[in-house]
Amino acid sequence: MTAEDPGALTVLPVRGLPEIDRGARLGRMIAERFPLADGDVLVVTQKIVSKAEGRVVAVDPDDRAAKVALAESEAVRVLRRRGDLVVTETRHGFVCANSGVDLSNVAEGYAVLLPLDPDRSARRIRDELRGLGREVGVIVSDTFGRTWRRGVTDVAIGCAGIAAVVDLRGQRDGLGRELVATEICLVDELASAAELVMGKSSGVPVAVVRGVDRAFLRESSVAGEVVRHFGEDLFR
Repeated sequence: MTAEDPGALTVLPVRGLPEIDRGARLGRMIAERFPLADGDVLVVTQKIVSKAEGRVVAVDPDDRAAKVALAESEAVRVLRRRGDLVVTETRHGFVCANSGVDLSNVAEGYAVLLPLDPDRSARRIRDELRGLGREVGVIVSDTFGRTWRRGVTDVAIGCAGIAAVVDLRGQRDGLGRELVATEICLVDELASAAELVMGKSSGVPVAVVRGVDRAFLRESSVAGEVVRHFGEDLFR
């Protein structure tokens, strides 16, 4: 199967981006380094989005209490504690370790916080690329653990121009039975696929997913569609 075949996807790394500083115009920087095509879906790691938006704060890496306090300050509630680890709910509705506060791939003595509004961050990048004549979807990704499963994977925390959840309820399966509960978290699947070419230490913070069904390229909000609301959550 080739990239031109219907249903085939190609995931391509965007290389050559410099260290990102506050105020960086990510859309333009990416377009200068990769020949984007209409219909591409751009997956951008949260780390460089947060750096561009100035969501970097000083913290003593040896001060455990300060790191925990920083995570708590970014949370609306703390759900679990185990030593220095806190599982929190962020203002976005995400349930994650330490409110997404990250000390990796950042200068010593600093921590990176989640964007204040990742969907708006994605829209900003998309609008910038639109201004350059590229019509693409944008996903802001981050690395999360998963309840009851080992290891981590990238998920979407913000998006623009791409459906977050594809609702298949009411359609028929291969045997003709009606689907009653199937909703596909498309943006998480694309974020996870993109991470395979970005890695955690390769210095590739952006990837392009090419070949996504054009029917999925539409406005959406991750915070509103992907997060399971409290009333539907069996575990909080």
